[in-house]
Parts: sequence; C-alpha cells; structure tokens
Amino acid sequence: MNPRAAIATHAASYRYTDEAWALRNVDFHAGHGEFVTLLASNGSGKTTLIKLLVGLLKAQEGAVLVEGAAISSYAPRQLFEKIGLVFQNPNDQLFSATVEEDIAFGPRNLGLSEAEVACRVDAALQTMGVDCLRKRAIHHLSFGEQKRVAIAGILALRPSILILDEPTAGLDPAGETMMMQLLGRLNREKGMTIILATHAVDLLPLYTDRIYLLNKGSVVQSGSPLEVFMNQPLIEKTGLRLPYVASLMEELKRQDGVAIEGLPLTIGEARRQLMELIFLPRSHAPA
Repeated sequence: MNPRAAIATHAASYRYTDEAWALRNVDFHAGHGEFVTLLASNGSGKTTLIKLLVGLLKAQEGAVLVEGAAISSYAPRQLFEKIGLVFQNPNDQLFSATVEEDIAFGPRNLGLSEAEVACRVDAALQTMGVDCLRKRAIHHLSFGEQKRVAIAGILALRPSILILDEPTAGLDPAGETMMMQLLGRLNREKGMTIILATHAVDLLPLYTDRIYLLNKGSVVQSGSPLEVFMNQPLIEKTGLRLPYVASLMEELKRQDGVAIEGLPLTIGEARRQLMELIFLPRSHAPA
C-alpha cells in the first residue's frame, strides 16, 4: 500500500451476510493525478470495491485510506468534497426537473452562496460539453447526455478524486470515445485522480496509467496496460479479452507469421510496426 496515495485499500475484505467473500484481501492504490482502472467482468467485485472506496460500505477486514487517513475519520461532507462517485445508470443519480437544477443540487447542499453555485454549475456544464442543455428537462436527454450531466453534477462538488462505475456502458462507439476523451482531459488537464471500473478494454491503453485486474473478489494482476494484457491466458480466464487492435496483431503474428514485436495495444503502435515492416526492408535493398 502506498501511504502517499490519494486513496488506497490494504487487505480490504467484504462479504454480504453469509455469502462468499465479495472482496478478499484487496490491496489497491491510486496516486494523485493518476488514471487507474478496475478491470473485471460482472460479478468480480469491482462495484463492491467502489462502495468501500466512497464509504457506502465499511471494510469488514483491512483498511481504506483517503490521503493517508482512515476513511472513517472523515465527516460525510469532507468525503463529498474529496471523492465523487458516478453511478453506472444515470437514472440512479439524476432527479431534478432540469439539467441546471440537478447540477446545482450538490453545491447548494454544501451551503454555498448562490453566486458560487452558479459559478460551479457553469464550469461543470462547460467542462462536460453540455452547456447547451442547461434548461433541458432531464427526461428529454439522450442516454449519453444523461451520462455527461451526471458527471457534471459530481464535478460541481469539486472533488479531487472521481470514481466512475462503467461510464461507457450502453453508449455507441462514438459516445464511448467521447466519454473517454472527456475523462482523459479531466485527468491530464485538471489533474483529477480518475478511478474507472469497467469491463470494456478497447480504449483503455490510450488513457489509463495502471490496471487492476479483478476476478472472484481478488486482484489477480496489476500493472501497466501492457503488463496486464500481455498475460492473455489470465485475461481469458477472467472472462475478458484483449483490445481489438491487440487481437488483430496477435492473429497476424500467429496465423500469418508477421514479425510483430511485443503486443501493440493501440492503432498508433500497430501502424508504426506495420509501416516499419513494409518500408524498412526497402531502405536496406541494394542500390
């Protein structure tokens, strides 16, 4: 466990009633300004871990630390201002009549002045690219718009840590790309610590710094995207798959004998290798 981490767990365990352990001896940490992914198929414990990280559940064994202090030492308001949670389904989060009212709800309940509330609403709307929707009724939004408004509502609380449960679930490819780009900007331009729980793998190598691979309530591997995805048998064992680009390059290597080095995870990495294979021999051809 990293004592300087923005948020961390040490041997955290939790089970519901007399059922099997939903989480068992989980060590996890996210540093300040990191983009960290909890990668797991459904039922592997990632949602339970999220609930421990935000204090919705209390670890029955082990510890959860926020900036080095036990999570239990924080008052609810202190946690709200440090950690923001975005649910998978925006209908579990959005309830006001209009977008503007929904985003203003959190800051108002912190007791802020109306001027500060308005400032935070404006900033959150602009950050998530939904300023044009401020007067729109929540039930008139598309699913993708609802997802972005839900995040805007959390951003208005100004947390330093943003935790999202399956933020790309239910989105089409364009919406998934837009969502990941927005989260990437929050991380890189605003320095927010992002913790993303997902089973979607294709865009992760472009954004995440580290991945925790969960299976049956335990962390079975952690490391960079390359370190995690290089263990293809373990990825398959946990019910996941390689990113499509990596799968294609593996097929070219295995089926067609193409001299691919390592495991390219992005289109850029794959393109570079293929271009080198195409043009490098020509440059060494005899005059």
